[in-house]
Amino acid sequence: MASLDPLDLFDIQSQLSEEEQMIRDSVARFVDEKALPLMAECFDQGRFPKELIPEIADLGLLGSSLEGYGCAGLNGVSYGLICQELERGDSGLRSFVSVQSSLCMYPIHAFGSEEQKQRWLPDMAAGQVIGCFGLTEPHGGSDPANMKTHAKRDGDDWILNGAKMWITNGTLADIAIVWARTEEGIQGFIVEKDFPGFEARDIRSKMSLRASVTSELYFDNVRVPDANRLPGVVGLKGPLSCLSQARYGITWGPIGAAIACLKEALDYTADRELFKRPLSSNQAVQIRLADHARRITLAQLMSLRLGRLKDAGKVHPTQISMAKWNNVRMAIDIARDCRDLLGGSGITLEYVAIRHALNLESVITYEGTETVHQLVVGRELTGHNAF
Repeated sequence: MASLDPLDLFDIQSQLSEEEQMIRDSVARFVDEKALPLMAECFDQGRFPKELIPEIADLGLLGSSLEGYGCAGLNGVSYGLICQELERGDSGLRSFVSVQSSLCMYPIHAFGSEEQKQRWLPDMAAGQVIGCFGLTEPHGGSDPANMKTHAKRDGDDWILNGAKMWITNGTLADIAIVWARTEEGIQGFIVEKDFPGFEARDIRSKMSLRASVTSELYFDNVRVPDANRLPGVVGLKGPLSCLSQARYGITWGPIGAAIACLKEALDYTADRELFKRPLSSNQAVQIRLADHARRITLAQLMSLRLGRLKDAGKVHPTQISMAKWNNVRMAIDIARDCRDLLGGSGITLEYVAIRHALNLESVITYEGTETVHQLVVGRELTGHNAF
């Protein structure tokens, strides 16, 4: 019998269409040839590789699942595969594309006026305008309903006050999609970076997502024209629907990180000799590697099924929560264990495991902590809200 692909034991690739495989392979080449040579240095220096944005845009990866306005109009599985390959490079790369696509372009596409769509989406798809998403607040975390940022009408404008925390792309962004409490309910606003009273500051001294921009946003009597208000939604369903889009991509991304760690561990244990035999001939090592492959396979099957449900218009937020919980937990456990299999070498940036393990500490926290997603599933099972 032919040998199986150790990174795809159930031949899940055969369940992808020719277009889906082509998209995955093109992003994989970009990651291998352009991104990976930079990522260890970027992580070490604490900088996002902005020089990659033009090629990311040229590949059609920004707003890839949206229709029209210069967007590629790909299906959900293709978007998932994009996230998988980008995070195989680094969580910071996938976070950049995820925020731009799911948290900034999506709400303009879903809730914006035609004028807003025409003004912003083509330039965002081309990487000429970068966005960030302002929902999380310093005191709020997992409780977005406890929002303090507010906007009050003033003639044809709104006066915006408040602060947002842990904002990917914040100081990189040209616009911020900011959610604020109003007398009518929570609404979204497109806040442009040159509006007086708007300030973005980088969060420094991070030990995770170092190759990503993370910021604080401050709004001090920022005057926002009503033309910059997203007219198509009022209430938390607006930002929560954006989070569902982003969380879907996150179910795929950590699979890429886990695959990168497993491949590295397979290569290392095959080459490393200890007690006159390769590490890979050791039973304890094989059991650990086999468990990694099992968990990656289960995550691959879960995300593929989730993608097919999404493309059929049948996906449920609880299913996204279960996949996010399962797949990020899978990846962080594998990254940590692969770091251990590498011994002392595993603590250096010459290898990818420590970088992925540290990044995944953020991924398991943002877009809903592991506990939040467990409680979402628990609520579905029991009918009781334990938040």
